[in-house]
Amino acid sequence: VQLQASGGGSALSGGYLRLSCEISGDRSRITLMGWYRRLPGKELDMVAEINVFDYTNYANSVKGRFTVSRDAAKNTIFLQMNSLKPDDTAVYYCYAKTSDRQYWGQGTQVTVSS
Repeated sequence: VQLQASGGGSALSGGYLRLSCEISGDRSRITLMGWYRRLPGKELDMVAEINVFDYTNYANSVKGRFTVSRDAAKNTIFLQMNSLKPDDTAVYYCYAKTSDRQYWGQGTQVTVSS
C-alpha cells in the first residue's frame, strides 16, 4: 500500500485548505484511513479518520472545522480544513490501517498565519 498526499500550503487565519491522499496498491484489507499531524515540537496526533463504512471521528480541536471524506472510486481521501487557525500549523500525514499494519504517506506542510 502506498499513499501520496498533496494539497498543503499556506493560508491566512480563517481561511481554508484541502488535503488529498491517493491510496494505491492492495487496498482490500484497509479498514481505516485518515490524517494525523505533528505540530512544531509536539508528538503526532490524530486529526480525523474515516472507516470503510464512512464512520468518521475527529479530534476535539478540529470538530466543526475539518471534514474528512473519501472517494472510493478514486481511491482518495480528503481533509477539508475550514476556519483555519495558526494553531493548525503542522505537518499533516495521511494513513491507512489494516488489521495488522499501518501505512503512512509523506508529510505535507500546512502553515496558517494570523
